[in-house]
Amino acid sequence: MSGRRGDNFFPDSRGDVGNFGKVIWGYFKCFCLSSFVLKNMDFSGIIVYMEETKNYKATIGLEIHAELKTNTKMFCNSRNDPEEKRPNINVCPVCMAHPGILPVINKEAVKHVVKVGLALGGNIADFTEFDRKNYFYPDIPKGYQISQYKYPLVSGGSLNGVAITRVHLEEDTARSTHDRGNYTLIDFNRAGIPLMELVTEPVVKSAEEAGAFARELQLLLRYLGASDANMEKGEMRVEANISVAPKSQTNADLMQTDAEKIQKLGTKVEVKNLNSFKVVEKAIDYEIKRQIELIESGGEVVQETRGWDEAKQETFSQRAKESSHEYRYFPDPDLPKLKLSEISDFSPEVLQKEMPELPWDKRGRLLKDFGLKNETAELFVQNAELGKFFEDVAVGKSADFVKLAANYITSDLVSLMKNEMKAGQCPAVADFRALIEMVVSSKLSSRGAKDTLAVMYADGFSPEEIAKTHGLIQESDEGKLKEIVEEVISLYPEVVKDYKDGKEASLQFLIGQGMKEARGSANPQVLKELFLAGLK
Repeated sequence: MSGRRGDNFFPDSRGDVGNFGKVIWGYFKCFCLSSFVLKNMDFSGIIVYMEETKNYKATIGLEIHAELKTNTKMFCNSRNDPEEKRPNINVCPVCMAHPGILPVINKEAVKHVVKVGLALGGNIADFTEFDRKNYFYPDIPKGYQISQYKYPLVSGGSLNGVAITRVHLEEDTARSTHDRGNYTLIDFNRAGIPLMELVTEPVVKSAEEAGAFARELQLLLRYLGASDANMEKGEMRVEANISVAPKSQTNADLMQTDAEKIQKLGTKVEVKNLNSFKVVEKAIDYEIKRQIELIESGGEVVQETRGWDEAKQETFSQRAKESSHEYRYFPDPDLPKLKLSEISDFSPEVLQKEMPELPWDKRGRLLKDFGLKNETAELFVQNAELGKFFEDVAVGKSADFVKLAANYITSDLVSLMKNEMKAGQCPAVADFRALIEMVVSSKLSSRGAKDTLAVMYADGFSPEEIAKTHGLIQESDEGKLKEIVEEVISLYPEVVKDYKDGKEASLQFLIGQGMKEARGSANPQVLKELFLAGLK
């Protein structure tokens, strides 16, 4: 049986005084408690660790795997469906390694990796091939994994200031389950899913930098449509290679031999399958501290593979670390060599047309074109749908309009999108624009706009209709408001006298009474100006 169609790619279609006293008393209690805690806490361990890290340098490199979004698997036509819950449904003789089968390369998966390489500014290989990575494990049906060794699809490039070594393509393993008893169950739905592996140079300096890099990579993969990269679902997995050495000996030349690097940079330990950004950061910090403490106590760091125990918040030893020669790589004889320059779909012109705006380009454009705050721009970069909604609302509008729109989207709308039944849906652009225009023209107060938006989001009516129905239209007619001002001044002569005697707070009382008479519909700025004029 064969999944082959010659040497072609597999097709992939796819407020009061009383309260004030309470507040002061609260602050006093907090101060006393903080002073007691700080006085009695033992910071010696923290201080020692900080001093130790001053004397050591950590060298960190990352290996990140991401499952690619394709309709079919890497080398067969079984479905690539990460949402499938039934075990062993999306399988076929090819991904189950039956005798006599032949694999066929998924063209869309190759294109995804090439686009990642272009975004990273890497070198795209003209010649590339797939290799057999030989090792036995129950989740690999063939006894080897099809991967890339000598000729990866992408070499070089950078992301977030971190240099990239390579990006290659391989197939994922099956999923093992160990929670049913004293045996292991294997689900082969994942076996053969296209898997991208990105390897960085060992230039990451801290856990925070590693976390930031992984977050930016996840964002890039989503922008490119290459992967959802959901870490909770295992669609993106991080492995960190960590070593520490005294700073006095870490000026290593990366062209040195492995033995010379180990002497200079320390023994490398790999921590595998880190499945959240926080876990990545915690595992790296823990491992740096563990290795320093081991060296300081006269021990020796062993080259090994370790895992992360979330319950104990520590790494644990899994096995000795394999070297590349132990995998006995050799070119897969069942797969054709690829010369990308001979494939029209992989020409630079075609690929560039398919490339979207990249996250860092969008971030810079939002800051420059709309004058947004960094945190606001970042929200719109992270949430592409919300970012597009903002741009559709704000395009061609004044700076005041843009600022208001951004504020209402990032605070009120985001809150509604989280809590309402229609979670995640944006309102109609025209309706939201009309709402902001009503605020800019003072037809709606800030409070009125918030109330209108809540109804508009839930029921879908126009903001004008909602504001009129609920009596939220702000009254700015000076003639009507002047009558209210004169009535309030006549009703509170003592407050008027207090104001004229210099008690500025009296003015706010009068304005409040005016708002009450107007049932909250008066424009507070116009009302204030009329009171100031009437009190002269």
